[in-house]
Amino acid sequence: MKDHYKQFLRLSMLAAVSLSVSLPASLAAVPAGLAEKTVKSTSKRLEYTVTGKVVSSEKESLPGVSIVEKGTNKGTTTDVDGAFSINLTTPGTTLIFSFIGYATKEVVVDGATDLNVVLESDAKGLDEVVVVGYSAKKVRYLSSAVSTISSQKLRDVTSNELPNLLQGKAPGVVVSTGSGDPTSAARVVIRGSGTISAGSSPLYVVDGNIDGTYNPVDVESVTVLKDVAATGLYGSRAANGVIIVNTKMGKAGKTEISVNNTFGFAEATVGKFRMMNAQELYDFQSTFYPRDPSVLQRNTNWWNEAFRTAFVNNHNISLSGGSDKTTFYVSGNYYKEQGTVVENDKTGYNFRTNLRSQLTKRLTGAVLFNGQYTRDNYQNSNTLYDGYVNLPFDPAYENGVPTDGRSYPNWLGRDRENFLHSIQYNFAKAKSLRTSLDVNLDFDLTDKITLSSYNRAMFGNGSGATYYDRRTKQGGANGGELYNNNNNSYRLLTSNRARYSEEFGKHSLTLLGVAEAETSYNQYNTVSGKGLPAGQDVLSVATDILVSPTGYSEQVAFRKFLGQADYNYDNRYFLVASLVNEFSSLFGKNNSTANFYQFGASWVLSNENFLKNNKLLTFAKLRLSHGTVGNAAIPNFASLGLYTISQDASYAGIPGASPFQKGNPDLTWEKIKSSNLGIDIGLWNRIDLAVDIYNKKSEDLLYQKPLTATTGYSYVWVNAGSVRNRGVEFSLTSNNLTGKQLTWETSLNMAFNRNKILELSGGAATFRPGNRLPLAAGHDMGEFNLPIWAGVNPENGDPQWEKLVTNADGTVTKEMTNSYSSVQTAQSRQFTGKSTNPTFTGGITNTLNYKGFTFSAFFNFVSGNWVYNESRFYFDNDGLYESYNNMVLPKGWSRWEKPGDIATHPKPIVGGNKDSNQSSSRYLEDGSFIRLRNVRLAYDIPVSTIRRIGFSRANIFVSADNLWTGTKFTGPDPESSMSFEDTPGLSSIKYPISRKLLFGINFTL
Repeated sequence: MKDHYKQFLRLSMLAAVSLSVSLPASLAAVPAGLAEKTVKSTSKRLEYTVTGKVVSSEKESLPGVSIVEKGTNKGTTTDVDGAFSINLTTPGTTLIFSFIGYATKEVVVDGATDLNVVLESDAKGLDEVVVVGYSAKKVRYLSSAVSTISSQKLRDVTSNELPNLLQGKAPGVVVSTGSGDPTSAARVVIRGSGTISAGSSPLYVVDGNIDGTYNPVDVESVTVLKDVAATGLYGSRAANGVIIVNTKMGKAGKTEISVNNTFGFAEATVGKFRMMNAQELYDFQSTFYPRDPSVLQRNTNWWNEAFRTAFVNNHNISLSGGSDKTTFYVSGNYYKEQGTVVENDKTGYNFRTNLRSQLTKRLTGAVLFNGQYTRDNYQNSNTLYDGYVNLPFDPAYENGVPTDGRSYPNWLGRDRENFLHSIQYNFAKAKSLRTSLDVNLDFDLTDKITLSSYNRAMFGNGSGATYYDRRTKQGGANGGELYNNNNNSYRLLTSNRARYSEEFGKHSLTLLGVAEAETSYNQYNTVSGKGLPAGQDVLSVATDILVSPTGYSEQVAFRKFLGQADYNYDNRYFLVASLVNEFSSLFGKNNSTANFYQFGASWVLSNENFLKNNKLLTFAKLRLSHGTVGNAAIPNFASLGLYTISQDASYAGIPGASPFQKGNPDLTWEKIKSSNLGIDIGLWNRIDLAVDIYNKKSEDLLYQKPLTATTGYSYVWVNAGSVRNRGVEFSLTSNNLTGKQLTWETSLNMAFNRNKILELSGGAATFRPGNRLPLAAGHDMGEFNLPIWAGVNPENGDPQWEKLVTNADGTVTKEMTNSYSSVQTAQSRQFTGKSTNPTFTGGITNTLNYKGFTFSAFFNFVSGNWVYNESRFYFDNDGLYESYNNMVLPKGWSRWEKPGDIATHPKPIVGGNKDSNQSSSRYLEDGSFIRLRNVRLAYDIPVSTIRRIGFSRANIFVSADNLWTGTKFTGPDPESSMSFEDTPGLSSIKYPISRKLLFGINFTL
């Protein structure tokens, strides 16, 4: 293995050296004096001047256009009026005109001295070229369901994580987060969850290779592949969709230096949610619990103590340019976002270099490097929890010093905890470094055959530390505690491709063959200690271990072969078919390989004679796809029988091993069979509509099946059951106004998905019985199963639930009961018909441009999902925890006070009212919301103004994220995770997302 690794590094170094030979010519400017001497010393080469003007297709002057003499570094730029002048030596030379937002154009001078050049806008919409699988195509010729988001549309929201930027931007792509903590990641689910124990996250492909590191500021575009005709080439890991990330590359022309700066403030979004102040809590508790009025001497707002106004900074500088043979893009980024909870923040540094060179007439090479360093400080010491539940009667400070609830006289709170005291000494932090190096080669063997080799090496290491000082409540019991963890990983991938393209008459055929191999290595260990002197956070001073050290080292391999045929007749009829064979060491020895197939077809109706030149229906295409993909997102060694060597299994100092995991040599891939029918329509060249209907069935579901203790194992991985997702999604883009000074564009996308468990293995009716979210045949995966809350008895204020009673004749009737123990049985728990999965999701953006001003407003929305508001167990509990603060009841809610009252809340009683706060549909709330995700006003400073100070472009803006949320949810934030990799539909001591106000200035030299 080490020899292979060394060979890969040698290949990377050789490619880098090859590029560096040609790179200096593109970077070094030719001194004017030297250029003059060269001309003078060549008597036969006489300079002559070419002048001209560059305009857009709308006849508007284009200032700042880069003009380069092809094959040289000689160049200039247009002035404020779009005019230019350049000295040339060869009459037949070619000039390259390039400008951001416009297609690059080459013009042969051929002795002319005056040129008028028209640049067309960059291909957009149907003529935009997108990366799909291992190739690129124009949107109008695709046979698959894809969504493409440009860098401009990604960068409205401020975040250092791509999933947050994708939220609401593409139909069928559901992005959700259970926390506003900047160190926590959002979850992405494409076209519904179709797995019960395996991963549901999509596969990321960066710059043509699986996985990779990147920073959102360096992203040129993102393409989301949703149906099997697009995702199928990625075989075993395409079950949950594919997100292709393309980073920025340099363009031939003048070197550009771009600087982008964003800074601002953030506060927690709380909506109408509020905890009680001292007077409100005293008045409420006085109805059932006697309090001494002296408690009103204090009114501590623990929420305000736990939260703060946070700062956000995002700064980026990039250089790009090159010659017609070698281009470069270099970027550095600094990002820091403080969490709105104190002592919580995320800091990131990113460096990227993308080099591409035409090494020979037939050979093109590229070296892509990205380095990413991250530091996380996690909120600790129960800060968030205490901010919710601590009593306002207890003091946060005494004489300016944080109090210690354990020793403070007459502390009334249940947990006797003041996080402000603890965070002086405690911390929880992590740091990581991830790098990736790509070496890519494309060789044109003939005009029709291209051989490519794409290679990547990724390296990662990280460490974390959690420290509880002996002076704090968290560390007091053990005289201080310290937990350390370290992980190291590296991954090697090589993807070798052969492509054959042929055109004969109206026929076009492309054949693709790929052989790909990948190996990943991971090491992880943890160690902890106790009995540390105050303020000493290193394990060398610990007097004892806390728990036994743990660690593992593992290696996983994938291998793939694929073939694809892509046929096109007269740009009207398109057929694509592919076959993938894949091996993975994750699965049992009897099923370590699998085959997947895909088929797609499309018909461009608007290219038929009966629709050509139709002024109403300017574009129309039908699409159809069908095929299979797989899911391999399970733990390493899931198929093997494993033992653990641990202290628990040792005897008399001799190491021992005990059974840990039962093996399954027949464990196989989770297979997804999917069909998609779509239509794309363009009207009046102003409105674009795409509609897709899909059916996705997952079979042989990967399931971690629990085993009884008598087996000696906790679980075994098996293939069990099937799940179906069906849905409709559409996207609509309308150019409402297209004037020279005023433009207005509206983009709307929506997706509807229905999920259903078709069967479970062994004919079982239910997996995970007794869980809030059991898995039952015939039901939605996210459907809640709970005792049904029946409200408050108006006669006595008791809580009520529905109890199901089976009569002698077998009929089932409902009774009202105030006994919770009688309704938490398997018989009385009921499926509620309410699911964590939304009925529909989407987003709408309006963008207006007027005389250099750009205004945009982006809303995203989720409807029909339900959230279990577990937080109310703690602070809406009808007297169970009188030593916790309580929430202020929302408008329309009331507490029972006297017979006859129709109330939402039972009579409060010390110690609780008959388990009224236990798990039931009482705390199940509508999680639907619509959110003003971003509003932004920007201004492009006139070129005539900024050129005086050496700028070619400059832009200033003010932006706001999460400015407003409309919802019926009673907590501070309705958003919850919708991924089954978390606990979906749960809101428990919620860290609300941030409302941000941001300012920025971007300029280019």
